[in-house]
Amino acid sequence: MKVYKKIELSDLKPFKSGKVRELFEAGKNYVMVATDRLSAFDVIMNQGIPNKGIILTQISLFWFEYTKDIVKNHLISSRIEDFPDAFKKYKEVFENRSMLVQRTSVIPIECIVRGYISGSGWNDYKSTGEISGIKLPRGLKESDKLPEPIFTPSTKAEIGDHDENISLQKATEIAGKETVEKIKEYSLKIYKKCSDFALEKGIIIADTKMEFGITGSGEIILIDEVLTPDSSRFWSLENYSPGVAQNSFDKQFVRDYLLKTGFNKKPPAPDLPNDIILKTSEKYIQAYSYLTGKKLL
Repeated sequence: MKVYKKIELSDLKPFKSGKVRELFEAGKNYVMVATDRLSAFDVIMNQGIPNKGIILTQISLFWFEYTKDIVKNHLISSRIEDFPDAFKKYKEVFENRSMLVQRTSVIPIECIVRGYISGSGWNDYKSTGEISGIKLPRGLKESDKLPEPIFTPSTKAEIGDHDENISLQKATEIAGKETVEKIKEYSLKIYKKCSDFALEKGIIIADTKMEFGITGSGEIILIDEVLTPDSSRFWSLENYSPGVAQNSFDKQFVRDYLLKTGFNKKPPAPDLPNDIILKTSEKYIQAYSYLTGKKLL
């Protein structure tokens, strides 16, 4: 299978490229394409991960449908037949990894919900007993389930920079009180509904990151991706054992490998061994199959 680290076409050029996605103008809308790039510690790796962009898109489509009763999302269609004509002749490139989406003004806050304590949240807790200004019970162990899911926003960094955990007050200063209250409410509702569903499928969603945008009419909607192995920590319920870092179905596998090599979390990225690339692809496919009950397209 071809790995798409970039979408390179002679007559179609993205106007914006993110860590993983590329955005094309499509009349009054956008076509958003998930490449097979992988970003770890906000550094884009040299090699792509087979099937990754397809899996990210298909899982997002699954969750967009599942959460549309909570909040509207930016999806217009994932059918190439509904895309503008310029995209249709590149069906083999765009199919299964692309969405026609509504334009919005992006709210510059990463909406992180944590149901378990791990990652940067665990590091903050060890230092201060808090995450994003939220005081937590004493004596928590790494990977412990929190008494209740918490909303811990962060800044939305540019490529190469690191997101920074911030307090609710700081988020309010950035995006406004009413907006932050609404995205907090949406984020917690989405996490609770989807984490309950995933648990029935044998997956713990330890934490996740969402983004929201504002439409031309002023409505807040869910955008980008949602509850994918890129934006979330997926753990095996069967193997869950608090007190240590957990085996995961997400890119934490690559992060762990990089840490073992002494990677300093700054460019340039090291090359990933072939077995790490293939194992990562397998983990993404496994997450998709567990959640949706389907085989990869």
